[in-house]
Formats: sequence, C-alpha cells, structure tokens
Amino acid sequence: MKSIKQEILYKTNRTYEEFYEILEIIKKIITLVPIEEFENKINEAKGISPDPNDVIYFALALKLNCPIWSNDKKLKEQKEIKIYSTSELITSA
Repeated sequence: MKSIKQEILYKTNRTYEEFYEILEIIKKIITLVPIEEFENKINEAKGISPDPNDVIYFALALKLNCPIWSNDKKLKEQKEIKIYSTSELITSA
C-alpha cells in the first residue's frame, strides 16, 4: 500500500524535492486546527461519516460549519455535510 506522499508523487509526477517545497508553501497558507478545538464533535461525526477513516474531517467540518473537498463518492452518501468534488469546485469557480 502506497503512503499518501508516494501517491501524491505518483499522481503529480513530482520529485521528493518538489513535494517538500510545495509542502512548505502549503504550511504557510493553511491554518492547523488543534484537535482539542473540535474533539467534542467526534461522536457526532462518527454517526455521519460513511468512512471511519474520515471521521476527523467530518468533526472539523461540523465545528467550522463548512463543506469538505473530496473526490471520495462514498462521502456523498450522507446529507449532513456538503461534499464538493474537484470538478464541482472547478465548474463553480
């Protein structure tokens, strides 16, 4: 099984150096939210998320009252959190 880093490298045709350069740029423009700020939403998210591996993202979306960007069609099986695919974001821009 590929790691997420390996999968990104494979799908984007980037080198390790490019990957880390881009990662540093991303770190400068995103805000990390400590789990303590949304851990009270985890139980609710467990009841919503169709995939146990995505519970944390659903908990954060509940806390921030925001949608999730994902191409995982399985996540659209629920109706509590709006899920946008990449193509939906491109066409709405």
